[in-house]
Amino acid sequence: MTNSKPLPEELKFTPINASPVKNFFVSMLTRDITLIDAILDLLDNCVDGIHRSHAKHEGTQPYKGKWVEIEFSAKEFFVRDNCGGIPWALHDYALRMGRRADDVPKEEGMVGVYGIGMKRAIFKMGKSCLISTQNGEHGYEIEITPEWIDNESEWYLDVKKSKKTMEEDGTSILVGDLLPPIGATFGEDKKSFEDILIEEISTHYAFIIAKGLSIKVGGIPVSPKPTKLVFSGKNDGASIDPYIFRAKKGGVDIFLTVGFTRAIPTPDEMEEERKGGGRLKSMGAGWTVVCNDRAVLYCDKTMTTGWGDATVPQYHTQFIAISGIVEFKGPPDRLPTTTTKRGIDPSSLIYQEVKNKMRDGMKRFTDYTNKWKDDPRKSKEHQGKGRLLSFEEIKNESGHLTMHKVTSGLEGYQFVPELPLPRKVSDGRVSIRFTRDDAEVKKVSKYLFDDESEIPSKVGETCFDRTLKAARRS
Repeated sequence: MTNSKPLPEELKFTPINASPVKNFFVSMLTRDITLIDAILDLLDNCVDGIHRSHAKHEGTQPYKGKWVEIEFSAKEFFVRDNCGGIPWALHDYALRMGRRADDVPKEEGMVGVYGIGMKRAIFKMGKSCLISTQNGEHGYEIEITPEWIDNESEWYLDVKKSKKTMEEDGTSILVGDLLPPIGATFGEDKKSFEDILIEEISTHYAFIIAKGLSIKVGGIPVSPKPTKLVFSGKNDGASIDPYIFRAKKGGVDIFLTVGFTRAIPTPDEMEEERKGGGRLKSMGAGWTVVCNDRAVLYCDKTMTTGWGDATVPQYHTQFIAISGIVEFKGPPDRLPTTTTKRGIDPSSLIYQEVKNKMRDGMKRFTDYTNKWKDDPRKSKEHQGKGRLLSFEEIKNESGHLTMHKVTSGLEGYQFVPELPLPRKVSDGRVSIRFTRDDAEVKKVSKYLFDDESEIPSKVGETCFDRTLKAARRS
């Protein structure tokens, strides 16, 4: 056994420098985020400013009167808004690299939680920045320079009083010294990048724009692309309505709906699509997940949202008419989203529970599609008995529907549509129709499925099947 030599006296108890290396911190912070996501982070800050300054209105247009303008060139990136600015009391909260545990925002409606969005966006684009903000009587500027970034020992930023007063409270961010790839994107590839950015904003900010926020990119107003579902409100077994579920857990409000955006595709359309020359139009197929009005997933068709999971089939063009939206509203640190807010945290317990309801609703419409795929003409008649409603309109209409309480799994209330079933044509088969008191049907549904909200036709069918099985044994 080797005896270790004692440490020299001057090395004993010497503190070790564990402070972060600024350049490493900056480069790693931006590595896993795209340029588009960085810009969307800045938009998130604008929306958070509205909530933080309590400038949001009531009603269907809570963001009305608020605007954001984005401009860029080969030399600089510029964004400005009238969304309330950064209160001086929160300058540390807004500008520090990350947030302390006691700094997590509690205002409902905000989406920022990690304290890295604005800084990450700036460092993604360039090495210098001027941030000007005004909130009430406080107007100030913060400048980030290349020298500050390169100085490993300096973490403080100078603050100066604003040179001029803004017409409205808000914030402007001017990024210069653009990194070469960013300068090329904003210069040589400006038109194509501008088109992509507008498309991304129109989908991921569809709900916020529809609620009044004006966003312009290069002077071009961005229009929202909302998903609309067929809704009849009849639930009569002959028309189409969406599946709806709502719940509240851990301070988070959940509203989920899934249904049809259009008629199911015809065999001819499917054959054309298979050959590669199809003209099928998707009107938002897949799942859109919304956290505090911000779409963090748009038209997802993967196992993340339940496709190809459990008993739900994998997404196929056959299901192009099926679309779902699930909304989470609550404190930002309780929402099931990632730091980029462009994805879902699959380990989130609340999302895992909601995903079960997403699959349950989706399965009803994939089953319908399979049953009617050989007679899409008749299916189109079902669709024609309803009207296309936006997500907010469906939320409002749900107040007029009979929502059944769910006591197993994630507790809440749901509406299960009674979708049309194809008529059996084979000899010797008959249709059985009868009516019973709603409370009695719920009681039987609870007995058979441990869920009182199953659709009446399935309750009756299961009762018959069980009775028939018993009769055959006697």
